[in-house]
Amino acid sequence: MTQPTAIPNPRSRNITEGKSRAPNRSMYYAMGYKEEDFKKPMVGVANGHSTITPCNSGLQKLADAAIAGIEAGGGKAQVFGTPTISDGMAMGTEGMKYSLVSREVISDCIETCVQGQWMDGVLVVGGCDKNMPGGMMGMLRANVPAIFVYGGTILPGRYQGRDLNIVSVFEAVGENAAGRMSDEDLLEIERRAVPGPGSCGGMYTANTMSSAFEALGMSLPYSSTMANPHEEKVDSARESAIVLLEAIRKDLKPRDIVTRKSIENAVAVIMATGGSTNAVLHFLAIAHAAGVDWSIDDFERVRVKTPVLCDLKPSGQYLAVDLHRAGGIPQVMKILLGAGLLHGDCITISGQTIAEVLKDVPAAPRADQDVIRPLSNPMYRQGHLAILKGNLSPEGCVAKITGLKNPVMTGPARVFEDEQSALAAILANRIVAGDVMVLRYLGPKGGPGMPEMLAPTGALVGQGLGESVGLITDGRFSGGTWGMVVGHVAPEAAAGGTIAFIKEGDSITIDAHRLLLQLNVSEEEIALRRAAWTAPQPRYTRGVQAKFAFNASTASKGAVLDNY
Repeated sequence: MTQPTAIPNPRSRNITEGKSRAPNRSMYYAMGYKEEDFKKPMVGVANGHSTITPCNSGLQKLADAAIAGIEAGGGKAQVFGTPTISDGMAMGTEGMKYSLVSREVISDCIETCVQGQWMDGVLVVGGCDKNMPGGMMGMLRANVPAIFVYGGTILPGRYQGRDLNIVSVFEAVGENAAGRMSDEDLLEIERRAVPGPGSCGGMYTANTMSSAFEALGMSLPYSSTMANPHEEKVDSARESAIVLLEAIRKDLKPRDIVTRKSIENAVAVIMATGGSTNAVLHFLAIAHAAGVDWSIDDFERVRVKTPVLCDLKPSGQYLAVDLHRAGGIPQVMKILLGAGLLHGDCITISGQTIAEVLKDVPAAPRADQDVIRPLSNPMYRQGHLAILKGNLSPEGCVAKITGLKNPVMTGPARVFEDEQSALAAILANRIVAGDVMVLRYLGPKGGPGMPEMLAPTGALVGQGLGESVGLITDGRFSGGTWGMVVGHVAPEAAAGGTIAFIKEGDSITIDAHRLLLQLNVSEEEIALRRAAWTAPQPRYTRGVQAKFAFNASTASKGAVLDNY
């Protein structure tokens, strides 16, 4: 067997070699180090495995495969943990307010361990929604050679001849409340929707971010749409470790890869696949961590020139496993590259350019599938994540407009100060076609933590109101949300944004054609309401929620905590 090429490790060598640092070496001997191990690079494995959520319950086998690849390739693996919060399990509860907070905790964990232990590289294994942006932000802050290993998507559940996923349950609740589904069918859907390990199966937030990371060049080709139960996912984790060791040899770092052009590539893929609104928030934060100039207006610039090519849930038919079988993200990227919508000269973690990675991928999608459309027949001619502005959101907000026959409406405001009362109104049939629901004080500071609104939006869809009722919020939406919805309204209510001054019955216009979110009240009246407004007291005064609320930037800048 050929011996692996020696890998320079200037960081760890400074810590572990030399008589003057003998106490440091003693600590490593206690962990089983041999003399020759001090000449190997120390490679961190940030392991997000937990039994808290199916998204992360299948990660240990991937971490084990990565460790084996590092050790076999001439590195020395050091494992540390990162936490996770399950959005799907916390949805509709106070726990949901910890979801976005966990993005910052995860990134802090990775930065702290990599820098504190002076590691030469890091491989991050993550599954649930915030594992991805948190992992990427930590990798960019530490800026040692790094690669992301996605835990993989879930396989679909089945009931009465149709595929199920986690959003099926939320929509079934609405159908049941509307009398369109029996209690028995609701229970069976609940039992069968999530059949095993892996992240939520549509082009929801986890699969959106994994796909974007592949396009960014920070994960291996095809890895972002593999299913967790499949053996190829384990093989890909092992291969990722080998690729990382080569990046350490070349001293190829995340900030060499994550540039303005590569972020534009990632956003183009998000648009082409019909990805989650959360990608806007997270890529603003990722760009901030990378020191890249990227604003909320850049998403609109990419959207108008990028077609939606993939027929994927939540607004389409198919799941991530179907996308994988149809050619995966490389096929989508090759179509975009051929159309001049990707920067082919961007470098990837393998050292190859995007154009080199895609060299052997067919120029057009296979004719025997309809998950990925050809450029001549897209789902939509322009991307689906529109950035709206107006007197209700002068900093910008995000509207998800795929699947809508007409993304324009004007209607009376139905105002709610929390998610629970809004959901109760929907389930009690107090919301009718033409209403515009306003869910406020749910932003980064007001929530705090900017919780997702999948329960009310899922209930609206389940009741057949997805296209006829508008919903605006300074909170977030699940990647599984679709309908006449607008999130990330900024400035948020808790910071004195106009959304705080809406009164029951006010006329509100949502117009994706004109990129407008408007409160149809005179500026004089808004000024009077602003003068009479008093900022609410913080919901938390201690702990991570209080720290997040105090430090969080506006959503239009990614809700990051270090935008000083």
